[in-house]
Amino acid sequence: MTSGAAYTVVMPSEIGLLNWLQRYWGYSSFRPLQESIVGSLLKGHDTCVVMPTGGGKSLCYQLPALVSERTAVVISPLISLMQDQAVQLAQMGIPAAVLNSSQAASLQSQVMRQASEGEYRLLYLSPERLARADTTTWLRRVPIAFFAIDEAHCISEWGHEFRPEYRQLSSLRADFPDRPIAAFTASATRRVRHDILRQLQLRDPHKYIASFYRSNLRYLIKECEGREQPGLLLRALRNYSGSNVIVYAPTITKVEETVDYLGEQGISAVAYHGKMDADARRRNQESWTTDEVRVLVGTIAFGLGINKASVRAVIHLSLPKSIEQYYQEAGRAGRDGKPADCILLWQKRDAALLAYFIGEITDVAEKERAWQRYHAIRGFVDSNRCRHRQVCVHFGETPKWTACGSCDVCGCDSAWLVKPLGVELNIAPVTTSPPRGETGERPPAKDVDSELREYLREWRRAAARQQGVAAFVVMHDTSLDEVCRMLPKSVTGPRLRRTQDCDVWPADC
Repeated sequence: MTSGAAYTVVMPSEIGLLNWLQRYWGYSSFRPLQESIVGSLLKGHDTCVVMPTGGGKSLCYQLPALVSERTAVVISPLISLMQDQAVQLAQMGIPAAVLNSSQAASLQSQVMRQASEGEYRLLYLSPERLARADTTTWLRRVPIAFFAIDEAHCISEWGHEFRPEYRQLSSLRADFPDRPIAAFTASATRRVRHDILRQLQLRDPHKYIASFYRSNLRYLIKECEGREQPGLLLRALRNYSGSNVIVYAPTITKVEETVDYLGEQGISAVAYHGKMDADARRRNQESWTTDEVRVLVGTIAFGLGINKASVRAVIHLSLPKSIEQYYQEAGRAGRDGKPADCILLWQKRDAALLAYFIGEITDVAEKERAWQRYHAIRGFVDSNRCRHRQVCVHFGETPKWTACGSCDVCGCDSAWLVKPLGVELNIAPVTTSPPRGETGERPPAKDVDSELREYLREWRRAAARQQGVAAFVVMHDTSLDEVCRMLPKSVTGPRLRRTQDCDVWPADC
């Protein structure tokens, strides 16, 4: 059977989809918009989805691929992201594969043969691989259900992460005219969304845009004077002692200086940047994902595809290039739905440096886009308006509310951030959680035995090392908390009900 052959998908009933959801993901209900998106893809519609980080985008293309019993071709920019998803799917009993040039030739040939025979429900490719003529020829023999473009904002010159290789995806419509195309992104303004539709030539697409308001996140932004920043960073990290934190630094030098400074202050941290050799980056990322080290300091090279749900804070040590970049990076906090902080400690020199580099751009159109992004992020940090509302308005959403109660402008508690130097405080992060009906996020776990939890975290670290995967692939924190609460009496007894935020349930737990 070729990808061009006509086929009919029998649309499962609502109960039928829930059965698939429960059987493979263990979820008892869909998150907002998920069921409608799955339905659109199963009916063969082109689709455009804008859903914040942690909203459950991957399930929106994984489930219809499974139900259709054909192959969804997923285009993603990062090999590690593709590999992580393929590992998770395999553990769930869903056949998936990654095809990339780093694999041995024999393995590539095996994946291509098995894909042609329809053995995979999901096949992950990079945009560069898809652009090859031999890939297009081979894909015509694969029984394709649809194409899913992840990080679709990369196709737009107006996007904050424009990648020229993504432009080549415009050929999909001509090469596979009868296959649906679905675009997924977490951060796209109205202009970028329109560009995505035009570049991919989507036909009467079904459009789904989730709210950009994440009420479990607390935005705390402070302009630092002189040498104030290191002290504020130190107080912040002590405030999140025992929690997972990402610190974004603007340069490789700043990354290494920060790691050294924190080590001198008794806080263990690892570095991540583009000039480290691949093995060192992998070891450091593994140390962080398996909870051996709680703090990772990296450049913007770190984060794309990171699926760690339990990050309690993301701290920026410089002004980002755009609101989109900040929203995407800060959004890596609190993916488990529990309260988390997004802290931006910027200095005036950050703005001067951004302006300098914009001045060095020779392309007139690109320079204009860069200045627009610059003025938007400056307006964001300089304004005395609600941070959450500013984010929503930037992305084309107009909330009915004017104050969120969970940002520095709206008066949320941030005493550790503004205390006089020399005074030690220990202010815990905000512990309020949003109403379930507004965002689909879950309240924090209650009554979890801390000693038992740490014992299970040690077990998870060992299991992750043995299997060569990230800790969250073995068990998410939400599942770990549930084991601590329910205290199962045996391994062979009925499995615990998985929470909505758990992606994988280990068979030996």
